[in-house]
Amino acid sequence: MKKSFKHLRREYRDRIEALLDAGIKQKEIAKILKVNKSTVSRELKRRRDNGQYDSDTAERKAAVLRSNSKHQGMKIESCPEEKLKIIIGLKTWKSPDEIAHESNDWTTSFSTPTIYKWLYSCFGQQYCRHLCTKRFRRRKQKQNKTTRVMIPNKISIHDKPKGENLVEIEGDTFLSPKKLHTTVCGFVSSVVGTHLIIGTKMPNLKTKTMVEAVNRSTKEIGPDQAILDNGIENRSHEAFDMPAFFCDPHAPWQKPHVEGDIGLLRRWFIPKGTDLRKIKEEELQKYFNILNHKKRRIYGYRSAYEVSLERGIIQKIPPRILSEKLHFRV
Repeated sequence: MKKSFKHLRREYRDRIEALLDAGIKQKEIAKILKVNKSTVSRELKRRRDNGQYDSDTAERKAAVLRSNSKHQGMKIESCPEEKLKIIIGLKTWKSPDEIAHESNDWTTSFSTPTIYKWLYSCFGQQYCRHLCTKRFRRRKQKQNKTTRVMIPNKISIHDKPKGENLVEIEGDTFLSPKKLHTTVCGFVSSVVGTHLIIGTKMPNLKTKTMVEAVNRSTKEIGPDQAILDNGIENRSHEAFDMPAFFCDPHAPWQKPHVEGDIGLLRRWFIPKGTDLRKIKEEELQKYFNILNHKKRRIYGYRSAYEVSLERGIIQKIPPRILSEKLHFRV
């Protein structure tokens, strides 16, 4: 039968001090407190100060010892082989969640919070630069509202048709910083239900350029409808190859797929402040392909590419960029 152990509480130490002052022996004290006599013996041996037992001093010593008994990241630090696997996973573009899922087949498994706890400790902070956020702690996102613009003949997202077999995408743009005085940007769309990312680079935000970019990048999957925001670049939405429906003003949560995927693209490869003139189209497509082949927990640790194949959204074709193994980051 497995024995259970518990720490002595403050009131127990007060009673031990009072019973000792009354001349009660250790064996009798253990019977009164209903604990093992070894517990009382160890307590008096470890907590005495100059031969005298004081409950206040004993409580303070016990609190210090307990606070030093564990430290952040101790589970991973105690398993050097698994620690090396985690480091290799981080260097090969894997998220802590993917590594935690793979650890189920290891000798010792680790949860996602355990890996983050180790990364944020003094032992793992040097590897935080391999995270997509490249941060040493979490930071709250600032919500900056954009100016509302009028788009002719737009249809609300609340009026869009619903159906299980409809291929629906969410579209958005990401821009170079204003301080660079350039309009080079990119268009990204994410397939609802699979998180398949497609898109292209654009030289500017003119409506004609936007129409060409949307139709060219979505040609392979032929979506039935698109969900867009109220950006002025979408005012020629009637020229798109699919009907477009628009979110409410200042409501990015109504297109969560593309917002999250652009966030991944920003954190992993193109952080804010990057001059998009330096990013080639081939390089951008490589980033899309890497993200499309990442294992996602919401799909049972299958990639967006695999889920899209199963649902018949795309045809099975050789991966464009991942024909070569990913190199380690240094």
